Amino acid sequence: MTYVMSDIHGMYDKYIRMLDLIGFSDDDDLYIIGDVVDRGDKSAEVLLDMMKRPNVYPIIGNHELMALNVLDVMFNGANGNSPVPLEAMLGDWLVNGGAFTLDSISKLSDDKRLDVLDYLSEFTYYETVDINSKTYIMVHSGFENFRPERRLPDYSVHELVWHRPDPEFRYFDDECICRRDRAICTGFQSHLAGRREPLRRNVEPLARCFFQPSPLTAHGHCPAKCKVTD
Repeated sequence: MTYVMSDIHGMYDKYIRMLDLIGFSDDDDLYIIGDVVDRGDKSAEVLLDMMKRPNVYPIIGNHELMALNVLDVMFNGANGNSPVPLEAMLGDWLVNGGAFTLDSISKLSDDKRLDVLDYLSEFTYYETVDINSKTYIMVHSGFENFRPERRLPDYSVHELVWHRPDPEFRYFDDECICRRDRAICTGFQSHLAGRREPLRRNVEPLARCFFQPSPLTAHGHCPAKCKVTD
């Protein structure tokens, strides 16, 4: 079985309970489509668990991007080529719940901290998954500056993690991303995942990508569960 989660936000206990709830095993695949860190106080624990699981595939979200911009400078000695001063990036991140992640990662040993930061830097921008003759595009948010003819590799990370998805927007004339055999699974606004029906138009019924609210969720967060079916 293939599963999708999003917006775990450092809630390690709920993350583990969700894995138990779905009976996640070595025979399954799990795509985590961003926002693993921040707001909850156990971001490092979630990341360390994910690192041990070869069948968990992480996709970057805006919170990972904010975290990496700061942590790379603080712990890896990166020069920081960003035109935005470190103080400004740090302030933005802390306002968005980064203080919990900073505290969680700071408590790790030097070796484990470097392993976690390396793992974070390997999060992909998106993934495509073929299941039962359909292709699912796993991405954290929407597609900023979207054009139907634009290839997925041509989108920058900022265009894929900051643009809020619009369930009313028709990405393609046939109402299903790319072709009738493709669909988007997105997790940026997790309150959209509180519906039992498919998100309209960009994940039309042909995709049958059902986001199911869980008793473990709190205000639509941590974690939204998506079971991809035929």
